[in-house]
Amino acid sequence: MATARRRFLINRTYSRLWFGQATSTLGDFVFSTTLVLWVATDLAEGRSWAPAAVGGIQLSVGAAVLVFGPLAGVFVDRWDPLRTMLGTEVVRGGLVALLTAVSLLPRDALPVWAWLALLYVVVFGLTATGQFFAPARFATIRETVPGEADRARAAGIAQATAATVTIAGPPLAAPLMFGIGFQWALVLNAVSYAVSYAAIRSVRHEVVVERAARAARPGLRAEFAAGLKVFAGSPFLVALLAIAVIGQLGVGAVNTLNLFFLTGNLDSPAGLYGFLGATLGIGGIVGALCAGRVVQWIGARTTTWVGLIIGGVLLFVYSRQTGFAFGVVALFATILPITILNTAMSPLLLAAAPQEYTGRVFAVFYPVTRLASVVAATAAGWFASVVPVDFSASVAGVRFGQIDTVFAVSAVLLVLAGLYARVRLPHGEPAAMPTANRSATAGSSLRERDQPSPDREQPR
Repeated sequence: MATARRRFLINRTYSRLWFGQATSTLGDFVFSTTLVLWVATDLAEGRSWAPAAVGGIQLSVGAAVLVFGPLAGVFVDRWDPLRTMLGTEVVRGGLVALLTAVSLLPRDALPVWAWLALLYVVVFGLTATGQFFAPARFATIRETVPGEADRARAAGIAQATAATVTIAGPPLAAPLMFGIGFQWALVLNAVSYAVSYAAIRSVRHEVVVERAARAARPGLRAEFAAGLKVFAGSPFLVALLAIAVIGQLGVGAVNTLNLFFLTGNLDSPAGLYGFLGATLGIGGIVGALCAGRVVQWIGARTTTWVGLIIGGVLLFVYSRQTGFAFGVVALFATILPITILNTAMSPLLLAAAPQEYTGRVFAVFYPVTRLASVVAATAAGWFASVVPVDFSASVAGVRFGQIDTVFAVSAVLLVLAGLYARVRLPHGEPAAMPTANRSATAGSSLRERDQPSPDREQPR
């Protein structure tokens, strides 16, 4: 049994890292779902600005990703990755413990705006710290998991674990929130960081920090500026970013307003909100399993634009639902093409990115798309807050209310993104831009032992 477990989890070091990450991720999902429920059903209950208050959580997450995401990878390259991970778990556990202590105060001990401000600050801090944890964990796995095949397995195990936690976390949060109280969800998250710390602490320090090589790196500003120049100089990368931004503007509203869509349009209790999150997780797993075959069948380009259009049509279908059962089915169908197209965009992005700039290209692409999602979530929350609950309009005989109007507009944006992708994405694989001389870029920091060889994994 132990041998089979080690074979599945690759080696002892990876199994400990995996266990710690899985535990803290589960705590994070319970925590984030509980925050949405607490704000919507307690702090802002019955208030017209409740959707905007929930949107503030997404705004805090997006702001932290935008500020720290592009730069965290550069700093982690200069620090010891294991110590970085341990430090992030201490900080994150401390932030949650602080919020737990304050939450023990009576509800009227602080005004609502103070409670919300505290939540937003804690969410910002947790997300910002997480931007350092993720690349540090990746660097540790790279050093402790040898060989291309095992590294691919490690990535697959991580994705499957995240999808599983997505399913398990939200349904666990609702009973905790409504059954035994908000504070217990906070305690669970704080304990998860402690477990993660212990798991990481048990890993032998096998990652060698080569300070001489890292001291020769160009400055942070020069490294980041070089990546921006490469990105802006590639018409394909710019077009791909535009497609992703339009798509995120389309789907960003769902996370903010899904709870209100559940209680209003689907006429269901808030306690079922966790099952919508579980539906998204199951749809993500099924979509991920189908993505490789679909891309192999019709190609990444076609998968991207077709997936956007189908996802937009299905999101519109979801917006018209009035019952929980059919709503869950429609939501599941909507997430399938969106997951598949997200998988298809990755090889397109990798094909267009110069090899030595892959990290910085991603550091531009994902914060910008995350910002688009935050803008969409914030705008949706604002719209739902200022438009009366009994808002009603009719277009071509189809009646629209407060929340389903936002979802319908989001669906239209997805279809427009698909049409734009159909026109702008080339039929063949894009050629990566030529890179500058290594001595003038951050590519010069690649260590000699990381250069490609017949028996080593090629840098991605």
